[in-house]
Amino acid sequence: MVDPQVRAGVRGHTIRELPAAERPRERLAQRGPSGLTAAELIALLWGSGVRGRSAVDLATDALSRHDGLAGLARASDLELAAIPGIGRAKAAQLLAAFELGRRLMADWPAGRWSIRGPHDVADRLILQMGRLEREELRVVILDTKNHVLRVETVYQGNVNSSLVRVGELYRDAVRLNAAGIILVHNHPSGDPTPSPDDLHLTAEALAAGRLLDIALLDHLVIGHDAYASLRDRGVAFDRPTTAVATRAD
Repeated sequence: MVDPQVRAGVRGHTIRELPAAERPRERLAQRGPSGLTAAELIALLWGSGVRGRSAVDLATDALSRHDGLAGLARASDLELAAIPGIGRAKAAQLLAAFELGRRLMADWPAGRWSIRGPHDVADRLILQMGRLEREELRVVILDTKNHVLRVETVYQGNVNSSLVRVGELYRDAVRLNAAGIILVHNHPSGDPTPSPDDLHLTAEALAAGRLLDIALLDHLVIGHDAYASLRDRGVAFDRPTTAVATRAD
């Protein structure tokens, strides 16, 4: 869907033809980035449009063609460049901006991230993993106070219990002398319902963790805009190292 905040008066004008107060750069100075629509933010990134069409027009069309910002973020460089008026240079700028956003989320300071329940993991990782086109399996590594030490991607492509080497799930946790881990993987279909394979992998990881004395605290499955916690669904996980980690508030 087109960004609902795009004002009708913007379309059909170049940026220079708009009143100063309606130009994205001036609006950014007055309201800050949160006060701009997605189309206006993209327009600022591109800086200019093409003859007869402003950068906001181009951004609005791009959002419409890809069903909004999430769809645009999944588009390839060739798909973006094929949109009339964008071309390879603007496509490259947009791809770089989306990738910076993903890396920012991945590099968020771990020392400020504590786990109290499944939602603390999902709130962070659903933004990164919810719209991936292929499966990824990540391991959230925790210390004794349930602070996140690191998040590692251990598999990409096909998270199948017959293909995953369980030892890989604990490799970095052992090196970091971690107290526990949480498994997180996504379903590209968008449905976070755990599969039989997900349950089998969880059982194998639980057994391995007990041998290594590293608690497996949960296994989250990420969908497009939702997630499922296997702990919440009744799977008997290891007891967490502190009482606070059992909360799912």
